[in-house]
Amino acid sequence: MTDSPNEVTPDRLSQADALPPSDQHAQQYAAVRNAHETELLEDYVELIADLLEHQGEARSTDIAARMGVSQATVSKTVTRLKSLGLVSSKPYRSLFLTEKGEAMAAMSNQRHAIVLQFLRALGVSDRIARIDAEGMEHHVSQETLDIMQRFTREQESRSS
Repeated sequence: MTDSPNEVTPDRLSQADALPPSDQHAQQYAAVRNAHETELLEDYVELIADLLEHQGEARSTDIAARMGVSQATVSKTVTRLKSLGLVSSKPYRSLFLTEKGEAMAAMSNQRHAIVLQFLRALGVSDRIARIDAEGMEHHVSQETLDIMQRFTREQESRSS
């Protein structure tokens, strides 16, 4: 089997691509660590906001079902969200976002929408685009999001 001339393979990467300068490399890993720290929190507040908008309430049982985790996992994460001032609740009532939680949910939702629309503009099927966007949204910089959004708009204007 012959590689196509445009296929990216490890042997086609330049030395700089394969191993960037140490300070740049450290920044890359720091960005990933930071994204991993906030990823779960953003997913939860985004889902809570969606549940509140579409169902009128955000119950722990709904969160567990939609995230595919146990009630205990949701309870533990909600406790963390409360301690960070992102959600509030009353006994036997659904969850509510604080102003800080609403701001995080809005930002996360916007990032998600940009990545999802970009993937669709590339021709990725809706099902796969939704799966991929869920992870990617946490790991792209604002610069990359801006370029994704510009690309999507250009594709949409070409097809109009």
